Amino acid sequence: MHIDKKELSIIATSFAFVAISYLVSNQTNKTIILAIALIIAGHEIILKAYKNLKNKLSLDENFLMSIASIAAFSIGEMVEAVAILLFYRVGEAFENYSVKRSRKSVSQLMDLAPNYANAKREDKVIKVNPSEVKIGETILIKPGEKVPIDGVITSGETMLNTASINGEPVPLEVGVGDKIVSGYINLNALIEVKTTKDYENSTATQILEMVENATFKKSKSERFITKFARIYTPIVVGFAFCLAFVAPFLFNGDFSQWLERAIIFLVVSCPCALVVSVPLSFFGGIGGASKNGILIKGSNYIEALSKVKSIAFDKTGTISKGELVIDEIVALNGHDKNEILSFAALAEKNSIHPIALSLNKAYKNDKKAKISNVIESAGLGVSAVINEHKIKVGSVKFLQEFNPQNIDKTAIHVAINNKYAGYITLKDELRSESRECIKWLTNAGITTALITGDKKNTALQVGKSIGIDRVHYELLPNEKVSTLEAIMDKTDGTTAYVGDGINDAPVIARADVGIAMLGSDAAIQTADIVLIHNNLAKLTTAIKIAKKTIAIAKFNIAFSIGFKLGVLILAIFGYANIPLAIFADVGVTIIAILNAFRAFKI
Repeated sequence: MHIDKKELSIIATSFAFVAISYLVSNQTNKTIILAIALIIAGHEIILKAYKNLKNKLSLDENFLMSIASIAAFSIGEMVEAVAILLFYRVGEAFENYSVKRSRKSVSQLMDLAPNYANAKREDKVIKVNPSEVKIGETILIKPGEKVPIDGVITSGETMLNTASINGEPVPLEVGVGDKIVSGYINLNALIEVKTTKDYENSTATQILEMVENATFKKSKSERFITKFARIYTPIVVGFAFCLAFVAPFLFNGDFSQWLERAIIFLVVSCPCALVVSVPLSFFGGIGGASKNGILIKGSNYIEALSKVKSIAFDKTGTISKGELVIDEIVALNGHDKNEILSFAALAEKNSIHPIALSLNKAYKNDKKAKISNVIESAGLGVSAVINEHKIKVGSVKFLQEFNPQNIDKTAIHVAINNKYAGYITLKDELRSESRECIKWLTNAGITTALITGDKKNTALQVGKSIGIDRVHYELLPNEKVSTLEAIMDKTDGTTAYVGDGINDAPVIARADVGIAMLGSDAAIQTADIVLIHNNLAKLTTAIKIAKKTIAIAKFNIAFSIGFKLGVLILAIFGYANIPLAIFADVGVTIIAILNAFRAFKI
């Protein structure tokens, strides 16, 4: 991306006329040439100032530069007059380039929207607009194509590039039964997918909407800058007027000297550095977060996250993976562990219950096994005949005739040929990064809490294993909200909540900063920040980005105001010249913008 050709042409032509003026000895011709340069460089700026003053009665930076330039020209500082507008224009071109580049960076990161979907209808494949595909329809995704709509693979195996959604560089291997989301790119084989959402509610569409809406939510710093510029400019013009027309009478000075000081004052006072660099800092923070698989829905949430002092977590699907894994297999009455697992998995082979899925994941089904007389009792268990053995698998209640052991854990019991054979306990596996995340937060002085509906023993064990400060257990959704409010009342700063499920949506909405893993639609839509990668390590990254963004914005504010204030004081006492004033405007703006770009990298 380059600076606009028209803008570049105007700047180059103005420079050329200024250069020519130095080759001309006749003063009249020099004045005409510099007047032409002034018109070329400043006609659009002066016109904008006039229109804003006429239509909105607004005194903006265009007005400041126009008045300063015309005044400088009138007292014979003609080259300086052109330079004021010319370098202002250079700074403005650089600002536009910077903003466009920032927007392009974000748009490239969010280049998720598919142009079409291959819908399978009446044994034909039709290319349609993704919005026309209904839930439950089958679509084909060819190698090189984007996944247009969330769904489940019904045929085929392939590798997917998931980087645009979660930032993960390693391709994802998927096959029949795997869920995939829109925005992924199919790499090497044709797959058929049964859609589970419509286009409007698919992941990629939701992400794009979040990014678009983020620009409308300004932080306090951005709102302050907008209000500041609106009030500040008229004050500056008034002070410059007094400096030019009142000070000479009060201090018996030369009128042209005081007018020059007023011109310098106007040039230095231009608030461009603040008006552009502070919003650009926050935009950079949002872009940098997106690059890391973190969606921040507005710059106000960057500011809130930078001040976070306590974070509460849901357990299932947040601290843990939300997937049951085998914890322990206990074989009794002469049976062995492999026998217990194999019969349990084979009996549950066709069940979609989470425990059944976990058993079959742990045991690769024997394709030669003869399974018959399968009877499933909803919510209790399954009975079957497997390789001529009578098998019953299920809860204590389902196997009560065999007096199974009561286990204070999630467990499934097994009876073989009318005798109790043992049990399998299962646990919700913790995320590998949970412990490190909590450790980092603790070291950063942020208190942590677990808010869960799990039983007391399970919750306390999880909290202790990863080092969480406080554990609240056996809570209903409404009780989670009141528990979070109690934490917020005791926190001197902002409080965040991290969750992933439908029952987390009210708590996410209540928190100062609601953070969602890539779980239920309700949680994602309610959240202020979404961790697309489904990785808790991204939470610490988000906090680092927020703190860095705020530090950059504060530096830009302090540097811009401080430098300008110093030059303004010099100008009042006659120790500053127009070139220094131009640098205090354009130079400071460019430095602040370059600093704002640091927010894109973490």
